[in-house]
Amino acid sequence: KAASMLLNEYVSLFLYYRKIWIHPRSMAWWEHINNVRTDKEWLLFFRMRRGTFMHLCDLLRRPVEIRVSVCLWRLATNLEYRSISHLFGVGLSTCCIITQQVVTVINVTEIKTPSTAELRAIVQGFRAKCGFTRVAGAIDDAHINIKAPSNAPADYYNRKGQYSVILQGVVHNNMKFWDINFGQPGKVHDAHVFDNRLFPPFPEFRGATAAQLNFNHRLSQARMTVGRSFGRLKGRWRCLLKQNESHITLVSRIISACCVLHNFCEVNDVGDLDNDENPDQVGEKGGQEIRNALCTYFSRI
Repeated sequence: KAASMLLNEYVSLFLYYRKIWIHPRSMAWWEHINNVRTDKEWLLFFRMRRGTFMHLCDLLRRPVEIRVSVCLWRLATNLEYRSISHLFGVGLSTCCIITQQVVTVINVTEIKTPSTAELRAIVQGFRAKCGFTRVAGAIDDAHINIKAPSNAPADYYNRKGQYSVILQGVVHNNMKFWDINFGQPGKVHDAHVFDNRLFPPFPEFRGATAAQLNFNHRLSQARMTVGRSFGRLKGRWRCLLKQNESHITLVSRIISACCVLHNFCEVNDVGDLDNDENPDQVGEKGGQEIRNALCTYFSRI
């Protein structure tokens, strides 16, 4: 009898939650975004212009505009899936599945090592840009904060007191990545990467020569390229800037997808982030949009 009562209680709870699952959701916000928003607003919210977004959907070769939008919104804002579910009018679990599927499809496009001709062009680009010769790429790394994994969390605890994985990237003179290595636990020493060992700067003591100071200036200009690349990568895809709450098995795929999308945007929306709004303003406006959408949603329940 006790087991029967417990079973009835479970059934009642299941029916209650199932009722919530099938509650009709509004897609009015997405329809408004899709039909009314300007190019500037698309760039603000999805980190690419509407034309670039449609080009991306065409490349993925599926009628997936809303699916791509859900994934881009997640990568661009790191917003929790529950809020994304309300915004786009799709189920909570569906948002998770969509993000994983689209990330997987994006990663089909690999970041490839340049050909010999492309490497020559990169060398010429660095020479023209900063006067530094024989440079085929600028290399650096960044820690991507994650939640503590259940398996060997101490390996991911870095010197800054956070859990992270490491992204190392080599970039063109035009700030596109041509090689990435990601997923190493944050505890691994990065040694401030490879380029410091190849081209260490001269110490700028009082007796530094003009030639040495000029070398340091040229080296700084070359290194600035990779610094800006990482800045633009994280500026577009704020899931890399904030703590990424995804499971450790998905984090590496997300990092790779963000790098692929970074290259895609650098080709198609080049320069747009230079005049972008302050990230705090983006967050504030995004928050207003979300609050308004949730207010509308809750008023219909």
